[in-house]
Amino acid sequence: MADLHELLSRLWEDYTALNPHALSVHKLLESRGESVVNDHIALRTFDDPRVGVEVLARAFLRFGYEPRGEYEFVKKKLRAMHYEHPDPAQPLVFISELKLAEMPEFVRDAVQRMIDQMPPGATDRWDFPVMGRPWSLDFATCQHLADASEYAGWLSAMGFRANHFTVLVNALKTFDSLEQLNDFLEQNGFQLNAGGGKIKGSPRAHLEQSSTLAEKVEIEFTDGGHVIPGCYYEFARRYPLPDGELFRGFVTQSADRIFESTDRRGD
Repeated sequence: MADLHELLSRLWEDYTALNPHALSVHKLLESRGESVVNDHIALRTFDDPRVGVEVLARAFLRFGYEPRGEYEFVKKKLRAMHYEHPDPAQPLVFISELKLAEMPEFVRDAVQRMIDQMPPGATDRWDFPVMGRPWSLDFATCQHLADASEYAGWLSAMGFRANHFTVLVNALKTFDSLEQLNDFLEQNGFQLNAGGGKIKGSPRAHLEQSSTLAEKVEIEFTDGGHVIPGCYYEFARRYPLPDGELFRGFVTQSADRIFESTDRRGD
């Protein structure tokens, strides 16, 4: 019987195999003597009842996670939930879904066709969150979806896997601030998402976030391999609430811009 450690390990292995720049960041921090702590893992899905947030969350609920905050992203047409494990050493899990009712008809139809291709019982698998893309897709359809929603285009191509992992900046010992970490990453050749500023959020919001830009990776489509944005690595610094406990939630305005780390650029 699989356990939580195996699921989290599979998510990390899949994520870093597809996005070697994230592993390079991780190793670079370790070379400074850091022990990298993962703050949260994020996943994406559609709000179709067959694969929505609650369906994707089942694998985590089996291993003790519990639902906490709920979030709405009006401009991106997204809803999200975050989940926490009773063991505070385990990462938070953040799952978002695209609200199909607010998308054009061709998006709804394309998503319907994709989900119809999923094998029976796929969502009951313990490793459903890391099964990848369980449908066939041509590149033109992916791009058409991305024109309507970058989120839809990315999800159609990548399927079910970690969209990003997140370094908990509070646990780093050789950086005094997120700004200092950002400078270090840029000095080492990593490009950051500067939309809305390199640092999203503030101490007043109890959360600061930054992220790399997703590097392009080659993905196989029915008409061959094509290069698209992959995943990104996020960095989060949390601040204490009035009761002294670190804030464990998310800030919609900040996350809204972080989502853009997988947007196409210059295509």
